[in-house]
Amino acid sequence: MHVLLVHPEIAPNTGAIIRLCANTGARLHLVEPLGFSLDDRLLRRGGLDYHEAASMTVHASLDDARTALTGRWFGFSARSTRSYAEVEFEDDDVLVFGAERAGLTDEVKATITLEQMLTIPMRPGNRSINLANAVSIVVYEAWRQQGFSGAGAEPLGGLTSETLLADDFDL
Repeated sequence: MHVLLVHPEIAPNTGAIIRLCANTGARLHLVEPLGFSLDDRLLRRGGLDYHEAASMTVHASLDDARTALTGRWFGFSARSTRSYAEVEFEDDDVLVFGAERAGLTDEVKATITLEQMLTIPMRPGNRSINLANAVSIVVYEAWRQQGFSGAGAEPLGGLTSETLLADDFDL
């Protein structure tokens, strides 16, 4: 599965998505211009320890991304009416998310069929879900549908919950 961020603006969100992709096997694609430098301290803080485990490609334009990513494209918008939960995702699907402030532009929406414009249900009156959280919701659903393909039998390299608690909290 591919995650495509079109003109992402906030480094920590992209850092969190790098970490998500490394942990799920999703391949991350970014479309320039970016609202930060890839060596931004906040990006590194969120995803540096996972950066080498993630597959990430930067595309100069949406057209370049469209040429490289030939699977089905699914766009995400709070204004769409079809839920992501109604879709049977496939490994080469492209999950397309817009910039944090503006969402997907009309240019991007024009490249995606209306049936493939999806939403994440939420309570009425709310604007949107944080980009990194929205990507996480959809990626994990798509990965679940694929039987968590590639997940190890022993989470976290065989660490136990006791080890994790001790390591995380210096007990």
